[in-house]
Amino acid sequence: MSGLPTSIHLGPLVFHLYGFGLAIAAYVTYVYARRRLARSDFDVEPFARYAVALVVSGLVGARVANIATNWSYYSGHPGRWIAVWQGGLASFGGIALALPVGLYLQRKWWPSSSLARFSDALVPALVAGWALGRVLGPQFMVNGGGHLTHQWFGVRYAGQHGKRVPVPLIQGAEDALLWGALLWTERRWTSRFTGAVTAIAMIVWGLVRSYDEHWLLGEQSHSGSLGVQIAGLALTLGGVLLFVRQMSRERSSRGSLRTR
Repeated sequence: MSGLPTSIHLGPLVFHLYGFGLAIAAYVTYVYARRRLARSDFDVEPFARYAVALVVSGLVGARVANIATNWSYYSGHPGRWIAVWQGGLASFGGIALALPVGLYLQRKWWPSSSLARFSDALVPALVAGWALGRVLGPQFMVNGGGHLTHQWFGVRYAGQHGKRVPVPLIQGAEDALLWGALLWTERRWTSRFTGAVTAIAMIVWGLVRSYDEHWLLGEQSHSGSLGVQIAGLALTLGGVLLFVRQMSRERSSRGSLRTR
């Protein structure tokens, strides 16, 4: 049996569902993030340029990381380097390049704002967009599933034999739950100290991403898979350090106010 469709043919035109779905997710994320920043009293005039820079750097970083960790597949076949409609975007590669770009532009275009407050406003939108992107993007790409399964929830994907664990759907559900948890955190913790939303997102997303890579994708021995797991744990550690740092700063600030 063939797997899920990966493209739509309209005469001579071919629309790849993977890229189309990611484009929809990117637009929804942009609109949602802009509204959140405006609600937090940030100047949203430069945000369109900021979003474009994040998307471009994220795509380039994700593609380069995938090529680097699967060089045996891409070596000698430069045409495959640009065939992103077949998948092949390493999430942590995108983060690795988009993060410094985002930090630099945040200081350039919002120099007087707190980075922690800015990221707290932005991160829930990124997580929500990621959830939507997993469902609309990788779910319809070639080789989009995880390891083989005979369970009822197995899905057939193009390019893969037999039923597979529907990792994109699982990750979409995980990220949707994380998004809900971040909104709850925002209501309960933001008044205590800034950075809580960002830190919790880093901790939970890093752990879950590492878990999914190890147990659901079935490529534990692959160098790229090991890299994702290590990067996920590093992101989690960064989130823990950020949480402790911001909490300590807030306690010190309150202690200084009491002694005045």
